Amino acid sequence: MTDSQNGTQTGDDSADTRSLFSSPRIFPGTNDSKELEKNSKLAHLFKYRMDYPEMGHCIIINNKNFHPSTRMGTRSGTDTDARKLYETFKCFGYQVKVLNDQKCSDIFGLLKKVSEEDHSKRSSFVCVLLSHGEDGLIYGVDDCLPIKNITNLFRGDRCKTLVGKPKIFFIQACRGTDLDPGVETDSGSEPSGEPTRIPVEADFLYAYSTVPGYYSWRNTSNGSWFVQSLCEMLKLHSSRLDLLQILTCVNHMVAVEFESCSSSAEFHGKKQIPCVVSMLTKSLYFQP
Repeated sequence: MTDSQNGTQTGDDSADTRSLFSSPRIFPGTNDSKELEKNSKLAHLFKYRMDYPEMGHCIIINNKNFHPSTRMGTRSGTDTDARKLYETFKCFGYQVKVLNDQKCSDIFGLLKKVSEEDHSKRSSFVCVLLSHGEDGLIYGVDDCLPIKNITNLFRGDRCKTLVGKPKIFFIQACRGTDLDPGVETDSGSEPSGEPTRIPVEADFLYAYSTVPGYYSWRNTSNGSWFVQSLCEMLKLHSSRLDLLQILTCVNHMVAVEFESCSSSAEFHGKKQIPCVVSMLTKSLYFQP
C-alpha cells in the first residue's frame, strides 16, 4: 500500500533516513546460481558458515511424566523421539545433551546458562522441546512457560557470540485442541570483517510439529509423527539440501504418510501439518 500524504497517494515507499547501502547491492536472482557458488567472494552471503571448530550445542528437553497438578498425561513414545534426535544430531557433530522431565525453572535456568556461554568457536545452536503445549506455551513437568521467554535468551542483543549464526528450535508439542480432519485430493557470521547491523530476531528458525491451534500427534511406540519424519529426512537429505528444503520434505511426509488411528471416532482418521517459521538470512547446510 502506498503512503497517503494530505489525502493524495504518492507513488513510492520511502524511509526518513539516510541510505544504508554503503556497498554494492547484490541480487541473487540476476546471476546464475552455479556461478555464484563458484565465486568465493559472494558465496558466504547465501550460506551459513558451518566450518567452525565446533558445530555447537544441541539441547533436547524430553518431558514425559508430569505433576498431577498440571492434569497432563504421560507422553509415551517421547523417549523414542529423544533417542532418534540424539543419534541424528550426534552424527552431525553436535554436543548433544538430553534432559528428562524438567521443571519450568530447570528449562529456563539451563538455557539461560547456555545462552551466556561463549559460542565464538561454534557454528550454530539447536534446541529441541518435547513436551505438552498450548499455542505459545511449552510445559515443564510442573507448569507451563512462554516459548518466547526461552528463545529471547538467544536474541542477538543478549547472546552476542551467536550473532549471525543459526539458532534452531524444534518444538514437538500441541498448540491447541483443534483436530484436522483432512481433505481428499486427486493426486544461515560475516567473514568480511566489516561491521554489519542486523535485527536481533534474525537467524532464528522455529519448526513446530503442528500449526497454531491444533493437536500434535504422537505414537506411543514409534514416537511423534513430526520427529520421526524430521530425523528420517535429515538422514536422507542433509548432504545435499538446506534445512528449509528438508523441512518442506518433513511437511510432505507428515501430511501424506500419517493418519491417526484411534478407538474413539472423534480422534480417528485425523491429519497434521507442521509449521515452519524462518528468520534465517542464509541457507543452512548441516555439512560444512
